[in-house]
Amino acid sequence: MTEIGTTQWVMERCDDLTRHSSRPDALERVYLSPEHSAGNTAVQAWMLDAGLDTETDAAGNIWGRRAADGTPQRPATPGEPALVLGSHLDTVPDAGRYDGMLGVVLAIAVAHRLRDTPLPFALEVVGFSAEEGTRFGKALLGSCAASGQWDPAWWETADADGVTLREAFTRFGLVPERVGDAARRPQDLVGYLEAHIEQGPVLEAQDLPLGYVTSIAGALRFVLTITGEARHAGGTPFARRRDALVAAAHLVTRIEELAKATDSLATVGDIRVQPGAVNVIPGRAELTLDLRGRTDAGRDALWEQIVAAGRDIAEERGVTFEFTETHRAPSTACADRMKAAVATGIAEATGTTSDEVLGLWSPAGHDGMAMDAVTDVGMLFLRCRDGISHHPDEHVEPEDVGVALDAYTAAVLALARAHPMPPVETVGEKAR
Repeated sequence: MTEIGTTQWVMERCDDLTRHSSRPDALERVYLSPEHSAGNTAVQAWMLDAGLDTETDAAGNIWGRRAADGTPQRPATPGEPALVLGSHLDTVPDAGRYDGMLGVVLAIAVAHRLRDTPLPFALEVVGFSAEEGTRFGKALLGSCAASGQWDPAWWETADADGVTLREAFTRFGLVPERVGDAARRPQDLVGYLEAHIEQGPVLEAQDLPLGYVTSIAGALRFVLTITGEARHAGGTPFARRRDALVAAAHLVTRIEELAKATDSLATVGDIRVQPGAVNVIPGRAELTLDLRGRTDAGRDALWEQIVAAGRDIAEERGVTFEFTETHRAPSTACADRMKAAVATGIAEATGTTSDEVLGLWSPAGHDGMAMDAVTDVGMLFLRCRDGISHHPDEHVEPEDVGVALDAYTAAVLALARAHPMPPVETVGEKAR
């Protein structure tokens, strides 16, 4: 059996997690599903092997913890705050095997490497349960619960089968009324540190295996609804048509044009048409819209332009335009001390200096956006081939994973040295 904590072990565990899928032909693992439970069970076993004590919290997140002296520990000792390492275990439909999962497995490997190293804080590893928002349309559910930001309005949100979030909690064995028990207190945390594939082409273009994140883009998500009139495709001349789909098509192209003129990103990811028959003019079209920006102000300015365009198109084509906001997350700046620790870790692992390490912003959202409400956040980015993510072609090189493992371990030790307690050793043979 492959030794725990090695690069090969990390790669094999990412492969193992693909087995827990609701689809035989693709990877899909959504919140509060049997596959979510099976994935948690597998990760729990790896956490135990790494010397961590484990629990599943009131929102379905899986946690492992060791005390500052290295002993497994649950519950936490009062007055001993923890540095949290982790990422998410849920996926988008037809997913790749590294988005989120690699960050969880790397965190477990780091914990194992440091199992005999005393630290000035406890160390925890988390596998968040609902970062993607695939099932209920709301992203960051697991980390929102952990950061004390659960909104009771979410309970009646339903999945495609009409199952509400409240019902799904109960079926999973969780108690909705106790979701607040998952919340962590700022005084119990040292910081949150996440390793993640870049999901973009910057590192590859610069021939770099790793970089540190400066900030995470603020995101908005909407459902845009265009309502026209469903009529017979053969009996209705063009002058009498109020075609919702044609109006939607005009809006999609206009959204792209507007976004290209800014430094923000806009994506229409799904269009659903009613009644959806070959010989019926579409009477209703629903579009999902994802907006991301380097700054909240720039993102919001683009949104105002999109609203104006939607109203203009609706008036021109004799339809109505409405929208519902489904997700809002402010941009998140990574803390200076966390950025410095990650840069130090990368420099040690790559034989460079901290000043030579690349810092880049993340257009993709991450659990750190929620955790920033209760603690400082830092992120390490790992090169992925052609920047591809949210797709089965996600790929990382084992050599890059090995460097990331060294850098992640070194970043934890850098934070330990900066913590107001006696220093610990730098990365050496024991950590490697």
